[in-house]
Amino acid sequence: MDEVIQVTQWLSSITPRKKAKLFFFTTHADAPSPMVGSNDVDTHEETQLPLATTVALHNFKNIDEFLKKKVNTFSCYNVIENEITKTDYEYLRFYSACKYLDVVPPFLDLEKISAIQNKFEMTDEERDYRLLLDSADLVLEKVCDSLKPAGVSQMWTALRKDRNLIRGVKTIDIIGFFVDPNPTGIKECLFFFIVRFLQKADKINRVNTNRLERLIAQCDESSSCEEGKTIDFIIDSLRFYPTELYPFGFCLIMCVIEGRDGAMQEIEKTMEISRHLGMITHTEKNPTKETIELVKKELMKPKYQFYGSFTCWFMSHGDSNSMVLADGETIEREWFLTSFPDISTFQLKPKVFFMVSCRGANKFSLKGDEFEGQSATCDYYDIGSALIRNRMLDITDSVRDISYVQPMMDTLVAYSTILDHLSGRANTHGSIYVDRACVLMSENISRGRSLTEILEHLSQDLHEILQETMDEDRIVYKQACHYDSFFRKTLKLPYTRHPKEDVHSAPQ
Repeated sequence: MDEVIQVTQWLSSITPRKKAKLFFFTTHADAPSPMVGSNDVDTHEETQLPLATTVALHNFKNIDEFLKKKVNTFSCYNVIENEITKTDYEYLRFYSACKYLDVVPPFLDLEKISAIQNKFEMTDEERDYRLLLDSADLVLEKVCDSLKPAGVSQMWTALRKDRNLIRGVKTIDIIGFFVDPNPTGIKECLFFFIVRFLQKADKINRVNTNRLERLIAQCDESSSCEEGKTIDFIIDSLRFYPTELYPFGFCLIMCVIEGRDGAMQEIEKTMEISRHLGMITHTEKNPTKETIELVKKELMKPKYQFYGSFTCWFMSHGDSNSMVLADGETIEREWFLTSFPDISTFQLKPKVFFMVSCRGANKFSLKGDEFEGQSATCDYYDIGSALIRNRMLDITDSVRDISYVQPMMDTLVAYSTILDHLSGRANTHGSIYVDRACVLMSENISRGRSLTEILEHLSQDLHEILQETMDEDRIVYKQACHYDSFFRKTLKLPYTRHPKEDVHSAPQ
C-alpha cells in the first residue's frame, strides 16, 4: 500500500483528543541538549501555531500536517552510528507517545527505534517505552483531563488579562479573546497551548508551576472541574515532583564491603526496595574515587535525561567530614554531595542521597541496669515489612525568575546519624538505618506517603531502638538520623509497585 495512503488512514483512526495529546507529547518542551542538529533558533511556530489555528478554526488540519511531516521525516531518516541527533530524540519521543496513546502507526520502523536505543546505550530495562515519556507532561495531561472545557476557557480569559505577558504574541491574537472549547479535542488544544506558551515564556517548567496554578485558581469550581475533581485537587497534583509511570527513577547503590560486617545485606535490601519502587538500579561494590568519577561521567550521558529522579545510597565507614573508600582513601562528604546534583541530566528533578556512615564517635549513651543486654545491634529482629494573598506582599512577575537555579535545589540528603555521632550496625545484617528505611518504604507503597513523611517516621522508629557498641565497654546507646532538604515540591512514593514490561532488544 502507498505510504501516503497509509499515513492518511492512520490519522483518520485517531480521535481529536488523542491527536492533541500526541502533538503535545511530541513537541516536548525540554529536549536534551547539547545534541547534534539541535541548533534551532526558535521552535515557537512549530509548537504553538498548529495549536492556535486548531483552536481558532475548529479543525485539525495543521496538527495533521505536523504529524504527517514527522512520520515522513522518520521514514526517510537514516540512523547514523555513534552520533545522537535531534531526530533520534524526536523519534523516541514520538514512538513512546504513540505507544502510550495506543496509536502506533503500523508502518513505523521499529528496527530504527532499536538502532537509536543502541546509540543511547540503553539496557534491556531502559527499552521500556515508559522511560521515554516525560513525567511532567503526563501530570499536565491529567490536569487537562480533570478540567471541563469551561475551566480551560476561564484559564484562557485569565491569561488574556495579563497584558504584559501576552503583548506582541501573534498566536494569542490568532485564537482571540472568546473561545468555544466544547468541540472534541479543542479543550485539549487550548490547554496545551497555554502550557507551551508559559513554558516558552519562561514562566513555568517541570518544577516551577506557580503561574499555571494561579490560572487554575481563578476558575469557578462548579463549572470548571470534571466530576469528582476540585480546584484544590487539581492544584495539589502540580505540587508533587512528576514521577509518573515506570521507572520511578535511577538508583545508584555504592557500598564499601571491606571491613563492614553485613554490607552484602545492605546491598540486597537497598536493591530490593529500589526495584520494588520501580527504579532501574546500578550497584558499585567497594567504590574508589576513580569509580565515583567514572559513575559521574556515565550519568552525563544523554539517556539519563529520560529519568524522572535520581537516588543514591552511599554506605561506608566515615567521620565528621569524610567517608572511607574501599582502598582506604577518604573523600570529603561535602565534595561528594555537591558534585552529583550539578549533573545536567538531572536538573529540575528530585535527587535523594542516603548517606550511611558514622560522622564521629560520640554516642547518646543510656545509663542504668535496665538497659544492659538490650539492643538491636547484637540480636537482629524483623518488625515487618488557596489563596491567602489579599493582605500579603504583592510579588509581581517582574521580580520572579525560573531560569537560574542553584545546583543543590531539588536535592534531599538523608543522613543515618547526626554530626559527630556513630551510625549503628547489626553484626550480620549491616546498617540498622538501612534496614528500617527499606522496611518503612516497602510498607508505605500504595498509601500515598511522601518521602519526607517516611523519613520523619524513620527518625522516630530508629530513635526507639536500643543499640550496643561492639567494643569491650558494651555501651547501650540510641541513634538519631536526620535529613537536609532543598526540595521545591513533594516527592511521593508510587501508589503501586511498578511492573516492568517484557522488553528486550526491540520494542514491542
